[in-house]
This record gives sequence, C-alpha cells and structure tokens, in this order.
Amino acid sequence: MIEGNLVNLRSPEMADLERNTQWINDREVTRFLSMRYGMSQAAEEVWMKEVCAKPTSYERAFFAIETKDGVHIGNTNLFNAQAADQKCELGIMIGDKTCWSQGYGADALRTLVMFGFDEMNMNRIQLFVFDFNERAQACYRKVGFVDEGRRREALFTEGAYHDVLLMSVLRDEWQRPA
Repeated sequence: MIEGNLVNLRSPEMADLERNTQWINDREVTRFLSMRYGMSQAAEEVWMKEVCAKPTSYERAFFAIETKDGVHIGNTNLFNAQAADQKCELGIMIGDKTCWSQGYGADALRTLVMFGFDEMNMNRIQLFVFDFNERAQACYRKVGFVDEGRRREALFTEGAYHDVLLMSVLRDEWQRPA
C-alpha cells in the first residue's frame, strides 16, 4: 500500500468488480475517459481477473484508490513505461462522484507521481486530458503538471470534435508535498 494524505493506493482486488462495473457504465464518469462504450460485468470481470493476477511492476503499476477509512473510490495507473527514456503515462478515475472536488484526486495524483519518480525512477510523467475537462486540468496543474501541447480535434464525442491536451511533469520541476 502507498499512503497519501487523504487516500491510499492499493492493489486492485476482485471485490472491486461491482464498483468498477458501475463506474464504467456511468456516462457522467466515462465522458472524461478514453473509454467510449459501456462494458458488461462479465467483460469487466475478465479484465479485472487479468489486472488482479499480475503484480505491480515497471510495465504495469495499477492501483485502486481508497479513502483513509477504506472506501474504494477510483483507480489510477502508470502505463506505457519506457525504460530508455524514463517516461510513462498516467491515468486516473475517481469513479465515486460523491468524492469529486474534495481533494482525493489531487492527493492520489501526488502520491502516484511520487511513486513514479521515487520508486520507478521516472524522469517524465505525462497524460492526455480532453479540453472540456476543466476540473481535471485544474487538478493536474495544482499537482504540478504543465501544458505541453494540443492535439486539435482529436476526439469526437457527444456530436462534436474536441481537442486533447498533453500535460506533463518532470522530476526536477516537481515540488514534493510538504
């Protein structure tokens, strides 16, 4: 378990299946993710079994996000790690909407970024975020990510094209939480 101030990051468990299935079938949650379509519980179970069967590693650092009182509220991961370049991508989902805008996402991000730099020896952590997800952009900036680029009209959703922003944080620029 990796401890943050408000959350802990822990290994995913099959007990998370029902919550994950609920979240990925909630359009209010998934409209901010690259996941376009819902998923059956059977399909989610296949995916969860694969995730739970593999240990956390350089290639796959996937974590469930829990509040300090043990409530599973989302998931986060570092993926596409490239050892030669010491870089990876970050993904996060706070699926429990009652926990939005309460600091849990920022704390999970800080905790995961620290893990990426201190334990995985990353130099660069990057992410992509949709231009209409202003709450996430503000959270990423709060944690230390900076805007790097814009993929114009790279996403078609809800009947319109949207830009996808590239943001990153570098180890030597990142300010450790006090």
